Order: sequence, then structure tokens, then C-alpha cells
Amino acid sequence: GAGGERGMLHLNCRSHWESRKMASEDIAKLAESLAKTKVGGGQLSFKGQSLKLNTAEDAEEVIKQIEEFDGLEALRLEGNTVGVEAAKVIAKALEKKSELKRCHWSDMFTGRLRSEIPPALISLGDALITAGAQLVELDLSDNAFGPDGVRGFEALLKSPACYTLQELKLNNCGMGIGGGKILAAALKECHRKSSAQGKPLALKIFVAGRNRLENDGATALAEAFGIIGTLEEVHMPQNGINHPGITALAQAFAINSLLKVINLNDNTFTEKGAVAMAETLKALRQVEVINFGDCLVRSKGALAIADALKEGLHKLKELNLSFCEIKRDAALSVAEAIEDKAELEKLDLNGNCLGEEGCEQLQEILEGFNMATVLGSLSDDEGEEEDEEEEEEEEEEEEEEEEEEEEEQQQLKERGQGEQDSMTPKKIIGSQDSTPVPSPPVDVATFLAFPSPEKLLRLGPKCSTLIAQQTDTSDVEKVVTALLRISSVFKDEAPVKTAVHETTDALMKKAFSSATFNSDAFITRLLIHMGLLKSEEKIKAVPSLYGILMTLNHMVQQDYFPKSLAPVLSAFVTKGCCEPTCASA
Repeated sequence: GAGGERGMLHLNCRSHWESRKMASEDIAKLAESLAKTKVGGGQLSFKGQSLKLNTAEDAEEVIKQIEEFDGLEALRLEGNTVGVEAAKVIAKALEKKSELKRCHWSDMFTGRLRSEIPPALISLGDALITAGAQLVELDLSDNAFGPDGVRGFEALLKSPACYTLQELKLNNCGMGIGGGKILAAALKECHRKSSAQGKPLALKIFVAGRNRLENDGATALAEAFGIIGTLEEVHMPQNGINHPGITALAQAFAINSLLKVINLNDNTFTEKGAVAMAETLKALRQVEVINFGDCLVRSKGALAIADALKEGLHKLKELNLSFCEIKRDAALSVAEAIEDKAELEKLDLNGNCLGEEGCEQLQEILEGFNMATVLGSLSDDEGEEEDEEEEEEEEEEEEEEEEEEEEEQQQLKERGQGEQDSMTPKKIIGSQDSTPVPSPPVDVATFLAFPSPEKLLRLGPKCSTLIAQQTDTSDVEKVVTALLRISSVFKDEAPVKTAVHETTDALMKKAFSSATFNSDAFITRLLIHMGLLKSEEKIKAVPSLYGILMTLNHMVQQDYFPKSLAPVLSAFVTKGCCEPTCASA
């Protein structure tokens, strides 16, 4: 009883307080004063307030607080959305803030068009240069600005405001290879100019995970790292870097003798990259954290890393070699190599190929060193594979080279064999014997649930009208989903290409001609699903843009496509598309 009453009482007080809060300006004033209270070290924070700042008026309160804040050293704008106009006036207020050192500006362009971000960044950057600020930290993570967005803060990076920079964080910005190269060039220029002033750039922390930097982007950055030489932490997970890029990074890391943390999780080392990285690890004395999880280090790479462990790395605290296709003997060598690592807190070898017995042996070795507690879980072990070491390694090397050539071959195949291919019906996969298996009939729902070129063709000549009839075009989300499913099966060969085009035409003609269809909302949702626009909700972008770009390329040339939408789309597509698309467009 008492507890219940207390709960009631609490609720009543709260609703009473809430109604007062809405009515009373005093409480608003109190909240404002509280917001202004220094969060230590001269920090003003608007973090996570979901402010939508489009116009100068929208930004008035933010500007007022910036202007009235004496000794502003850190400004947090994360978790808001700032447009071009608002950025200009905020910038104006920052022009007098010469003591600003830390810009926490991640995730501050949610839902903005990619074209809005560079001008906003340029305004803010110019203000910092005008103010004569000397930055220590710049964080622009989780702003999906793409390669052209890097141009937005390129001038800032090359300016005296960044000669003092120690931490640069650009996680998950979609920079791509192009952005990686612009960034690398700006860092080199900053180092050159600051050195000429007798105070060379001494960057300590560099973060650029999830940016699709690939080999060329990583190699360009490696060159900059080699020149800078003062790095202590490098975080570049999930960037699609293979052994050429990893090797370039390894060579650059060797020059950065203060490195403590190396996180390259979820890139593809293979043996060549792992061996190069192991060589570098022999030279580095300060390393505390190595994260090569999900990097396909394989057994030979793991053995090379075990050698590096034997020779040094005495300060090592964490070693992650999980999900790397490492077999039992190599994993045991790694375990034996950590015997004298007094600082070690965590060894992760989960998801490799040790087998039950291997897992037990691993635990025994570590128990022998009194280090059983450092070993992470082995619950995802893949089990021991048969010992065809040699053959398999060779196969894997071949596989890797094949991967690199795959795209070229794919394009050649599409150009050269398109016609013949389309004439011979594809054998149905899974039929071992020579008698063809009759394929089950397909309906629209099956195609949209599990799209494939074959299913689209099997819907027959009426496929275009069928899909249009069965899609509720008053629901923008349903139209976007249907369009993405249709375009996902696009192939540059006669029957499939024609079927995709005709189906798209029927669907979009119906949608655009319907009075209830909101075409602006359609474009916005489409760009979000393509991963070209940020959204409040978590939406998984389509895995490949090829099909949808080829389909859009066709769509925009049709009479039913509203001309007013063209500029928005072209702004994105020209930046987001792959070379062949541009060429054929």
C-alpha cells in the first residue's frame, strides 16, 4: 500500500511540476542558467538537444549563449542539425572566441542534403581561422558528408588554427577514396606550414573508421602519417583496406614510435599484410592495444605476429585476433608468445579454427603462465579444419587475386557475353542431373521478398503492370521499397535490363501521376535508403548502388519524371555514383 501511495504522490508532483514548468518562465530561466553552467574547462554544450537550426532566427539562443560565454574552450554541438544559414550566424559568434580548443561537432547535420554540409563547414572553419583559435581537438564523426565534405574543412586543416591539433576524429563520414586523398594532402600541407613556423603539427589521435577509404585512401593517409610521426592512436576499422593499403600503413606506423593503439578491425590483411604489420610491431615499443579482429590474418600472419610478440611489445594490454581464420598451431604459438606480457589484460582468439581440443590446449598454456583470466570467450570457434594447409593457403591467395580482378572481368563479361548469355536459359542451380527441374511459379510477392533476375523474367510479359497494380502508390515507403527491389536485380543485358526498365516505368508513372503521391518525400526516403542522406532512424542502406543508379539514370530521362526533382537527384548521384555509371549516363 505505502509503496503504491508513494508512487502516486510522486506522479502527482511530477505532473504538477510539469504543468507549472510549461506555464512558468522562471523555470525556463533556471534551466537556461543551468545549461550555461560551465561543464568544467570552459565547455558550452548543446549535446543531444535535437535542435533543428535552419535559419538565423532558429540559432538565436545558441548564438546568445556563445557570445555570453567568457573563456569558451570547448563547444559541443553533437546531436543537432545545423543548416547553412544557421551555421553562418553561429560562425559569426565564434569569430571572437580565440580561446576555443575543442570542437565536438559530430552528428550535427542529421537529415541535411549532402550539398548543405560543405558550405556550413566552410563558414564555421573560416570563423575559427579569423578568431585565431588554436585547436587541440576536432571531431566531425557521424556526419555523412562524403568526399566533397572534406573540402568543407580542408582550408581549416591547412590553417594556423590546426597547427596545434592533437586529435582528429572523422569516424563514419563516407569520405571514400577521394575524401581520404584530400584529407591526406591537407594534413601534409598543415605539417609543412607548421614546421616552417618551427612548431610542426604533432597529431596524436586519428580516427577514421567506416569511411570506405580502401587501398588508395589508406595509402595516401599512410604517407601523411609517415611525415607526421607523432601518432599515439590510429583507429581505421571497416575501410575495405587490403594488403597493399595495410602494408603502406605498416610502413608509416614504424615511423610513429609513440603508437599505443592500433585498431584496424574488419579490414583484409591476408598473409602479406599481416607479415608487413608484424615487422612493424617488432619496432614499436609503446603499443598497448592491437585490434586486428576480423582481418583475415590467417595462420601465417598469426605466426608472424607471434614472432613480434616474442621480441617485444612488453606494454601490450589487449590483443584481438578474433575471426581471422587462424588454425590451432598458429593460435597456440600466439598464446606461447605472451608468457612475459605482464600488462596483458585481454587476448581474443574467438571465431578461429582451433577445434575443441585446440581450445583446451590454449587454455592449458595460459593456465601454465597463470594467465587464464586474460583469455576471452571461445564460444564462436569454427572448429578444426582438415590439414590441407599448403593447398588451402594457395587457394586463398588465388581467391584474393581473383577478388581484385573480379570487377574488371564482371564488366567485360557484361559487355561481351550479354547477348549469348541471355539467349541460353540459365541452368537452375541445384540440379545435379541433366533433367531440368521445372521452376515453381512466381508471384509478385515472392519476387519483392526475394528479388532475382530470373524471378523477374519468370513473372512474364505482364510483370510491369502486375507490380504496379499491387504496389500501394499512396505510401511513399512502399514505392521506395518496390523500386529498390526491382532495381537490385538490374543487369546490363537485354532481357533483364528491359524488364527492370519497363517495371520501373509502370510503377513510377503510376506513382508520379497520383495526386496523393508526395514526390519530395519519395526522393528523401530514396536517398536515405541509398545511404546518401542521414536519417533520425536507423535504416540499413542498400548493399550496392549499381542497380539503383542505373535505374535512376533511365528514370530521369522519361517524361513521367518531374523535372523539379532533377537538380536534387543529380547533386547526389553525380557524387555518389561509380565511374561506369557516369560514363554511360
